[in-house]
This record gives sequence, structure tokens and C-alpha cells, in this order.
Amino acid sequence: MLIRETPVFIDGPSGQLEALYLDAAEPRGVVLICHPNPVQGGTMLNKVVSTLQRTARDAGYITLRFNYRGVGQSAGSHDMGSGEVDDAQAAAGWLRATHPGLPLVLMGFSFGGFVAASLGGRLEAEGVALQHLFMIAPAVMRLTAEHSLPRDCPLTLVQPDTDEVVEPQRVYDWSDALPRPHELLKVAECGHFFHGKLTDLKDLVLPRLSN
Repeated sequence: MLIRETPVFIDGPSGQLEALYLDAAEPRGVVLICHPNPVQGGTMLNKVVSTLQRTARDAGYITLRFNYRGVGQSAGSHDMGSGEVDDAQAAAGWLRATHPGLPLVLMGFSFGGFVAASLGGRLEAEGVALQHLFMIAPAVMRLTAEHSLPRDCPLTLVQPDTDEVVEPQRVYDWSDALPRPHELLKVAECGHFFHGKLTDLKDLVLPRLSN
């Protein structure tokens, strides 16, 4: 089984998308991971994204993380909205075409939580079934009627309770108002970037991937 991720370039709507891909022997499925706000320095190498990638790897999944348009070697310029969701859709299409028939899991951290959720809604509307959606410290304020959640897949929210970037109460209120089934996991004494708490994050996500 491959241990190291392989650099790949994917055709995106604004040109090439830089990505890191990891294959797996006898995979349980495929996982696409969406990174945080590019305007604030977010990339696919973010440590929370890296933790999610390793967690999915350890659970036996093929993984793909990628840079949005205008980040790293990805072509184009920031859109901070539907454009990044378009990029994620292209990455998901590449992953599904490379491994047809395998279940798809979406993960996103911060701004990436918005991207993953919006992508999930799009894919479900196209008839693509998702195995699970994970939203980590998600930028729920960006989810509008234009960017709808998927309705049918399991949904897990992980929210640090001392988040200094995404107001925790805003996520809690959004969760309370969400009509579809989901679970909200709160991480005590934890800031937005999970400093000192990355193991806690892995411990929350891993069993939900392994079941």
C-alpha cells in the first residue's frame, strides 16, 4: 500500500488544480478534503486538513486534498464562494472517475466546511449518494439558499468551544435550527486550529469513518 501522497494536477473550471492523492489497497471508499479560507492563508497543507487526511488513510480510504483556484500551483484567482465549490466539484469528479463505484466521503475545515457542504448538496441533487459529510469548525454563515446541504447522508459537525474564528454559538444555533438529522460534537478548551487537540479531532472522526 502506498504511504506517501502523490502530487497530481486536475482539470478545473479555471485551469489546473494542484492536489495530493493517496491510493489504498482494498479501500473502503474515497475521501475528498476541502481546506480553509485561501484569503487568510488556507491551503491543502493546513495541519487540520493534514490530520483529516491521515485519519482517512488510517481508516482505509483513498484520499484527495487539493488547492482551490489561486492557491499554490492551482490556476485562477480567489472567488470566495461558488468558484471554490466548482473547484471541489471538479476534484470530486476526478476522484469518482478514477475509482468508480466506491463510496464518497466529504470533509471540510472552516471555509472548507462550507465548500464541502455546498458540494454535497450539488452532488446529491445530481443523484450522487454520499457516505458521510464532516464539517469541522465550519463557516456556516456562508451557507445560504444558493448553497444547500445534502439531505440524506450522515452529517457530523465538530466545533471547538473556544473557537476564535468561527463563533461557536453561531454554529450551535445553526445546528439547533437544522431540520435534518445530524450530530454535533463539541471539543472543550479548543481553538479554531485545534492547537494541542489534533489527536482529539482524529479520535472523533476515525470511529465514524470505520463504522
